[in-house]
Amino acid sequence: MRWSNRGPLGCTLGLLIGALLLAGEGIAMSDQETLCNGIRLPSPWPPRDVQLSRQPMPLPPHVASPPSVIPIDVGRQLLVDNFLVETTTLRRVFHAAKYYTDNPVLKPDQPWEQADGPTAMVFSDGVFYDPAEHLFKMWYMGGYIKSTCYAFSRDGVHWEKPVLDVVPGGTNIVDTTGRDSATVWLDLEEKDPRRRYKMVVYSYPEGAGALSVFFSDDGIHWGRPVARTGPCGDRTTVFWNPFRRVWVYSLREYLPAGGVGRCRRYWETADLAADARWKSGEPPLWVGADDLDPRRPDLDIPCELYNLDCVAYESVLLGLFSLWRGQPPDRAKPNEVLVGFSRDGFHWDRPSREAFIPVSERYGDWNWGNVQSAGGCCLVVGDKLYFYVSGRAGVPGSAKSGVSCTGLAVLRRDGFASLDAGNKWGSLTTRPVCFSGKYLFVNVAAKGGEL
Repeated sequence: MRWSNRGPLGCTLGLLIGALLLAGEGIAMSDQETLCNGIRLPSPWPPRDVQLSRQPMPLPPHVASPPSVIPIDVGRQLLVDNFLVETTTLRRVFHAAKYYTDNPVLKPDQPWEQADGPTAMVFSDGVFYDPAEHLFKMWYMGGYIKSTCYAFSRDGVHWEKPVLDVVPGGTNIVDTTGRDSATVWLDLEEKDPRRRYKMVVYSYPEGAGALSVFFSDDGIHWGRPVARTGPCGDRTTVFWNPFRRVWVYSLREYLPAGGVGRCRRYWETADLAADARWKSGEPPLWVGADDLDPRRPDLDIPCELYNLDCVAYESVLLGLFSLWRGQPPDRAKPNEVLVGFSRDGFHWDRPSREAFIPVSERYGDWNWGNVQSAGGCCLVVGDKLYFYVSGRAGVPGSAKSGVSCTGLAVLRRDGFASLDAGNKWGSLTTRPVCFSGKYLFVNVAAKGGEL
């Protein structure tokens, strides 16, 4: 497949949707697990020999050496890397999400949200759309590291805090576990209605930090935890990888050696609660920040990976990398969110190191300090993607969080990157692809060009 173009309009490529039968094309099988995109996973999996350092990690193996023929049946095919690209003279441009003009969309305006600091923010937690009830649903931290609360919305912008019966007195609290990070996941594939909602909460009731695992049929009444995981750091989260049908724990680690600092370990399991009793150091190392992540000029401190939330988006695994850029003495830590992409669920391509959802540099803004992602990462709303993030207003002259809220950032659907020709001729030729439908759709603006 080849296209070319010239002229100031350029060539903006967002996706391929595969749906045309290529007769006679077969995918060779082996004893190794083969993903829907043709990538064969090495054995053992996940890799056990990852060593993290400040040196940039090499290209993911599936980008450096892709399958000879790439199946594109599953999901829209995003041209965010060279996995699908054989040759091109086009320039890849990455696009940041744009903040909603009337942020924040959720503020700490209830008495129980004032405890130890006014807080109504997603600290991962989760934001999902429930098609059964036609509602957007949000779980968030209420009061600083105090409780987990619930809100709902009919449009994803205007949120209501219902009066629930979990805590006497009429609050929207759904869990009173003292907490740090948490993740709530609306599992639309779950067959058991009692486990439709899943929640993991980091706490340290016995002095050792770990996650408590909860299930619920309504996302409001959680009962007692069904499992306690192995040890982990406080900013640990979880996500579902439907390409391989596994739950993945994104485990916070700290490695002083080599200056890596905060980074991630990896643990996967088919059942969120049944196989989560890892031992200290047992989960393999996964990913961290590196020297390609630019330092803030005012701090000049190497970046560290504070958190990694992930979700399957179309044909890729989307990763939201919350980067720690240092701790000023007079400002809340200015963490911000960057984006990465994975084709196999483990190895990451992070071609853009610019902030995808940044902090504000203007004191007084709701997100002057410490912006971090929500569990579930993003929602498809019409032709847009909604990204919910926490933002801390900070306190001048202090490292405290100040008022902590939830905001919204928006991106055109599939609009993470474009491939642009500019004013000159440019062309792109894909690698061989195969698919099993009837039609092929390509998102290309090539006025004066050809496909």
